[in-house]
This record gives sequence, structure tokens and C-alpha cells, in this order.
Amino acid sequence: MRVVGIDTHKATLAACAIDDIGQVLAEATFANEPAGFTALLAWLRAAGPIERVGIEGSAGYGAGAARYLLAAGEAAVEVPPQLSHRERLRTRRAGKSDPGDALAIARVTSREAELPPVRLPDASRELQLIVEAREDLVAEATRVRNRLHADLVVLVPGYSSTVANLAAEIHRRSAAKLLRRLPGVQAELARDRIGRLDRLTAEARVLERRIEHLVAGHPLLALPGAGTLVTAKLIGEVGDIARFRSADAFAMLAGVAPIPASSGQTNRMRLNRGGNRQLNRALHGIALAQFRTYAPAQFFVARKRAEGKGFREALRALKRHLARIVFRLLSQPVGQASSFGA
Repeated sequence: MRVVGIDTHKATLAACAIDDIGQVLAEATFANEPAGFTALLAWLRAAGPIERVGIEGSAGYGAGAARYLLAAGEAAVEVPPQLSHRERLRTRRAGKSDPGDALAIARVTSREAELPPVRLPDASRELQLIVEAREDLVAEATRVRNRLHADLVVLVPGYSSTVANLAAEIHRRSAAKLLRRLPGVQAELARDRIGRLDRLTAEARVLERRIEHLVAGHPLLALPGAGTLVTAKLIGEVGDIARFRSADAFAMLAGVAPIPASSGQTNRMRLNRGGNRQLNRALHGIALAQFRTYAPAQFFVARKRAEGKGFREALRALKRHLARIVFRLLSQPVGQASSFGA
């Protein structure tokens, strides 16, 4: 089976074609622009029959090339960077280079049968962008809040005895009163930071209301532990669930597919560091929420512990179980929600 791996960058596309045993057949670099896409397709066709094309960064720098190859009838799949990173260590090429990265991507493409097709723009992609925009606002608010706290510690020693936190608006108003009559540049900047926090919080709330509207009625909301933001994260990261041939393929992308790490009389599974870490994080959050508050999940973890598994192994098993449920719920038409749990 001949496959091609493509390493994408802002200005270039590095491609590598390999044979059935992973040996390099051809390498080339193309411009990441329409003329380069045409040259890349001509190179692919000249290389002979190609089974699959693996693209790392197919939703980022490689989005244009991915769309072009799909329109031309090529079978293009998405290669998670975590998988190609580990494969780079096995290529035995000195240092790091774009051709070496493309070789690693090609070998992952050849070896991993469950890689999903590249993602095309759709409503879920738009939801993903909104979720990411909200996360950026939250991260910026955290940075500003930390800086404001550092200012207040200097300007108003012991301020925390009257201001419980800087996240709630009522407490920010209390902090503003403490700063109102203080002179100096640091006090001026601290007052500006309170205003900045107010604006960031308001912008985040606008996006949260928009997210709530977009996910209203989705079957995932019936899953205990999956609130509006987690549901939006899952929908946005997954895209069209039809890209995945099975729940196992979905679990592989999410990095929750079990990896055996047994030896002798010890049978265990180890942490899977591959896959989409955002998806993995969302499933981890649901698993923790269910373990704290949902009796069936607590029973599931207790049963795994009784089988001799440690807590982390039991939680990983719960995440794998949740991946099947999430896959099923994502496959349902919106509006056909039903009660699912661990």
C-alpha cells in the first residue's frame, strides 16, 4: 500500500511517499497556495496509485490543500500531531526537518487504519471557533485577574479580607472602591485592569449565550456531566461524526483507546497520550463529574477497582466507556435526546 504524508506549514507543504514497508519512494516540497496544490496533485498522480494521503494540520495550515485533494478525489485523512511526533523518533534521521516530519506522517498514515477523513468546513467548525474564542477570553481574563491580584497585594495589603475573589462582579466593585483614591501609576493601571476584566467577562457571556443557543436540544445534553460548554467542545472538535467508521475509531482520535501495558502476571492498560487532547480533556471532565455525582459511574469505577485496577486505570476505563456513549449520542439527530449514563 503506497501512502503519502504531508507536513503543513504557513508557506510550504512537505510531502513524502512510502511503499508497503515504509521505505521512501519520493519526497518533494510545494508552495502552500493554489499553484502549489496543483503541483502537489500532479506529483501524487505521477507517483502511481496512492491508497491514502495523511495530512497533519488539516484544519489549520493544511486546510486549503486538504480541501483541494478531497475535491480531486483523493482519500485524505487527518493525522494527529501526537502520533507523528512519536514516529519522528523512529525515522533515524538526524535532527528535525520537514521531509523527516512528512516521512513520520506517512508511516503513521500507513500503520493506523482508524484515522478519520480530513474535516471540511461545516456548522460544527463554526461552533468550534466560537468555543475557542470564548476560551481565549477566559484565559485573558485569568491573566488580567492574576496581575490585578499582584497589584492589590502591594497597594492594599490584606485586601482579600474584604474582597473574596476577583471573578465575581460584586467583588470587583469592592476592589475598585479600595483603589478609588489611591495615587500613582500602579493604582491607575489596576483600575484599568478592573475595567478590562468587566469587558472580557461581558464578551465571554455573549459567546456563552450564543453557544447555548447553538447546542440547544442536542442529545449530548442528556449525558450526566456534559453541560453546555462541554457539549459544544465535543461537537466542535469532532465535526461530522460520519467521518468515523466506528466508536473505536472515535475513541482512537480522542486518545482513550486502551493501550496494553501488561507483563507477566500483571494485566493493565497504560495512559494513551495520542489523539485529540481537547476531546480527551472533555471526556475526562465528564468522567470526573460523573464519578463525583452519578451513582452508575461510581459503581462502574468501584467494579474496576474490585478487579484489581488502580483509580487512574478505572477512570480511563470509564472514559473509554463514555466515548462509546458520546459516539452514539453524536450519531443521533438533534432533538432525539434520551437518558444515557455510565
